[in-house]
This record gives sequence, C-alpha cells and structure tokens, in this order.
Amino acid sequence: MWRSAGLAGDAQAETKEEFVKVRRRDLERLTTEVMQLRDFLPKIVNGDILGTFQKLDAIESSLEKKEEEIEQLRMDCEHFRARLETAQADCMREKKEKLELRQQLNEAKQQLLQQAEYCTEMGAAVCTLLWGVSSNEEAVKSILGGSKAVKFFTITAQTMESFVKSLSEDMKQQDLDSEENQFVLALAGIVTNVAALACGREFLVSSSRELLDTMMHLLGDMKPGLCNKFKVLMLMSLYNVSINLKGLKYISESPGFIPLLWWLLNDPDSEVCLHALRLLQSVLLEPEVLARAGAEVRGTLPFQRIAALAQSRHAELQALAKELLEDLKVIEYEA
Repeated sequence: MWRSAGLAGDAQAETKEEFVKVRRRDLERLTTEVMQLRDFLPKIVNGDILGTFQKLDAIESSLEKKEEEIEQLRMDCEHFRARLETAQADCMREKKEKLELRQQLNEAKQQLLQQAEYCTEMGAAVCTLLWGVSSNEEAVKSILGGSKAVKFFTITAQTMESFVKSLSEDMKQQDLDSEENQFVLALAGIVTNVAALACGREFLVSSSRELLDTMMHLLGDMKPGLCNKFKVLMLMSLYNVSINLKGLKYISESPGFIPLLWWLLNDPDSEVCLHALRLLQSVLLEPEVLARAGAEVRGTLPFQRIAALAQSRHAELQALAKELLEDLKVIEYEA
C-alpha cells in the first residue's frame, strides 16, 4: 500500500487505489465460499422472502378487510346511534303524550263520575216523585198513553239489571239511603203501581215482557237476605201481573219459574216469603195454569218449608201459609 505525506501529495493520493495483501490460498477459499453463497443464498433467501411476501400480502388483505369491517361497523354504529336518538326522542314525545292523555282520561273519568252521580240523583228524585204519582189511575193511563212508555220500561229493566250486577259479592247489607238504591226502588215501585191497574197489567204483558223476564231473572240471581225491599216490590209487580190471565200464563210458563218460587220461599226475610207465597197461590188457584204446571208443582213442592212458614211469628205470613196448605189439600183431593 502506498501512502503520500504532505499537503502537496493529497490530490494524487485520491486517484490511487488502496490494496490489501492477501495470501493466494486465503483468496481462493474466500472465492470458493463466495461462489457457494452465490449458488445457495438465492435459493434459501428467495423461498423465505416469497413466503414472507405471501404472508405479508395475506396480512395486508386481512388488514384491509378488517379496516373495511371496522368502517362498516362504525357506519352501522352511527346509524344505530341516530336511530337510538330518534327512538329516544319519539319515546319522550310519546311519554309526554301519554301523560297528557292520562290527565285527560282522569278528567273525563271525573266528569263522567260527576255526571253519573248527577243522573242518579236526578233519576232517584224524578222516579220517587213518579212513584207517588203512579198511584193515581189517571196518571198511569196518561203515562202509558205517551210515546215513551215502552222505552221507559225497557230502560227500567236495564237499570235494575245494572244495579244488581254492581252489588259486591261480599255485600252483607244494602245501603237503603243510597241514591242508587232509592232509584231502583222507585222504578220497582212505579212498575208495581202500574201493574196494580188492569190497563197497566195488559200493557206490561203485551209490550214490556222484557221487564217481566228481567225481574224474574234478578230474583233468582240475588242472594237471600239481600235487597229485600227491592225483591218485595218485584214480587208485588209479578203478583199484580198474575191477576191478568195472560200475564199469569206468561209468568208461569217462563223457564225456571217454579224453582224460582222454591228458592224465594227459603229466603230469610218474611216479606219476601209472603209475596212468594202469594205468587204461588195465583198459580195454584188458576185451573188452566195448574193443569199445565201441576205435575211440576206437586213433584217439587217444598211442603216442609210451607209448613214451617205456617208457624211463623209473622201473622200475615203464617195465615197465608196455612191457607195455602189448605188449598193444596183440596187440590190433592180433586186430583
């Protein structure tokens, strides 16, 4: 190796090459190794690089796919967030609307309750007055001659039925001073007074059979000892109707009428039993009706209960029960 000293020889030194002295044997070995590396290195490196590139391509493809999926999920998330916000807004609006509607409903219920109370009070007052007026024959004829008579008795049947349905299952005593009770008692009283007249009986049998059916149905539905005055008024109405032969036939031919009488005879109230016996007597004393219902009456008649009523402390009930027992003896003898 040649090296120049001094500043003057620096430029010439840059143009000269540097050499390293190596032994021939070392050079030959180095050359051999280089040739071997040149032959084998591409085979090794190319396989690894190719596999690496393939893996890299797969990773890049997977990464791109994941990025696309993430982007789609992000878009979906934004979409669902927007829908959630819209749904929350709708929910809040609906809650507000429901609150307003609930307030309106409560106000409407309160108004309806007030109107119902007013109608009940008005109905009780008017019907109580009409009950008193209906004891006059001319007043009854005037009522029946009006265009609303049939409608009135239809509403009467519906009101009675609604009242009985409203009674609670565990009700022990009926509030006799309530407006509802006074209302239905007045209606039943009007029917009783109308049926007390011949024209009234004929009208009820001809034009208001729904009312007669309703009263018989309600008498069977009401528990013993409950609403006794109401029961008595309905029984009085049916008894008055039974004075009309057509009315007696209609009542006695109604399904379940005879079992209904036996049911009422077991009521703990003496007045109810008294008027049930009167209705039974109407059936027994009419030959044409007795001929049709006689077999059922004789086969199911509760003699023991009637005999027990003949021992009642209620004088009128006792007398009627004894009279009925005598009638039954005559009927049995004639049969």
